[in-house]
Amino acid sequence: MATKKFLELQEMSDTDLTSELDSITTQYHKMKFDHAIKGLDNPISLREVRRDIARIKSEIRRRELAAMDASEIANRSRIRHRRRRK
Repeated sequence: MATKKFLELQEMSDTDLTSELDSITTQYHKMKFDHAIKGLDNPISLREVRRDIARIKSEIRRRELAAMDASEIANRSRIRHRRRRK
């Protein structure tokens, strides 16, 4: 079952996703700095923000892969196959 945050991300446009990623990344760095200096009331919030960043990046990548045409997918498959042999 899809989570609520995942469903919300699917409804967002590409530009909204990139702007959201920028704002959340900035928020994460600020929280990380604050935690190192004086500590946070809830340090688990760092993990939640990190996971939100990963969700957004995954959605952006999923859309990139869905937008690829057949030749790009074939080229990607060859590159992945060549990496596996090494």
